[in-house]
Amino acid sequence: MRHIFIIGAKSIGQYGGYESFLDKLTEQHKTERGIQYYIVTKSNGDGCMDETKLTNVSCVRRSKDGKVISFKYNNANVLKLSVPQIGVGQAVIHDIRAMKWCISYIKRHHIKNPIIYVLACRIGPFFKSLTAKAHDLGVKIYVNPDGHEWKRSKWSMPVRKYWKESERLMVKYSDLLICDSINMKKYIDTEYKKYSPNSIYISYGADVEKSIIKDDDPEFVEWLISHNLRTKDYYMCCGRFVPENNYEVMIREFMKSKTEKDFVIITTQNEKYADYLEEKYHWKRDKRIKFVGTVYDKELLKKIRENAYANIHGHTVGGTNPSLLEALASTDLNLLVDVSFNREVAEDASYYWECDEGYLSRLIDRCEKMSQDNVYKLGKMAKQRIIDSYSWNFIGDEYKKLWNKK
Repeated sequence: MRHIFIIGAKSIGQYGGYESFLDKLTEQHKTERGIQYYIVTKSNGDGCMDETKLTNVSCVRRSKDGKVISFKYNNANVLKLSVPQIGVGQAVIHDIRAMKWCISYIKRHHIKNPIIYVLACRIGPFFKSLTAKAHDLGVKIYVNPDGHEWKRSKWSMPVRKYWKESERLMVKYSDLLICDSINMKKYIDTEYKKYSPNSIYISYGADVEKSIIKDDDPEFVEWLISHNLRTKDYYMCCGRFVPENNYEVMIREFMKSKTEKDFVIITTQNEKYADYLEEKYHWKRDKRIKFVGTVYDKELLKKIRENAYANIHGHTVGGTNPSLLEALASTDLNLLVDVSFNREVAEDASYYWECDEGYLSRLIDRCEKMSQDNVYKLGKMAKQRIIDSYSWNFIGDEYKKLWNKK
């Protein structure tokens, strides 16, 4: 039995790359008798674990006041750990507590040759002492460095400096770095050459199967009606509502475009950011722009993607983005912000745009004139990219080989 402890994700199966990754990884390995996962999630605060959004949850344990503290999902043991709500610092505190819990559990249960897999580089200043305690127990420490957290515009300069230093220290003291994009691996190997980082590449995954929801399914039909939408008559985007995902550029440019189609924004709530964009662009006056909230039902979201005329993807920070893979697997026409991570994934199966004023709006107007045959060809190419390089079966096998490596 190989025991794999995973920390760094807020939840499983909800918005966010790591959350989607854990959902699919555990699904791939739920019948593997030689692998046992332990996943530490958040029990409170933004994006916390909500097991009611998952199916087939079992072995639920509750505290004396009735709150769920742990459960099984896809045969993984999932712990919910509380964290003080203190802004950016809560993620750091949560990861420290989660890693301490893993070390304590491993020691208490005398687990042999376990792995602690840390998602994201948040706890660098504390990492040396934590890894030392883990190594004393025979634990291997693997790290997924995610993307360039220190580049995110939402952080102040002091926070950005902390993220960069944290990344450096976690690269230095980890046993293995698992990069989710080739470009991220190149960056790690070059930026931290003096540490001779032990790094490998394993991407995220996606599937190209059609949604099980039919065209006339009441759930899908009611969703369309509730937002006054028609199939193949809307552009869409999906992801966290944060500045580095370029919502400002997408909204500004869509308002400038001449299309009569709608722009459906499936995202989390961020009233401060929404108010800022309203004050600057008055997007509420444009009836084409529709914030529709979140869609956690995976089959419904896939159906929405399949019936979009096009997907607009604005993520600029990070490696292989799950929402991009899902869009390529389901939506024929994809318009991606032109960064190396996105080009690495989509190659020639998408169109690319710059953030310069007028660039995306002109691209949208050109897309309006595309023939259906050309749209279909792009969609076929996009799906083939997923089949060739990003299938969940392939990704699951890569992790299985890694866990079982001596």
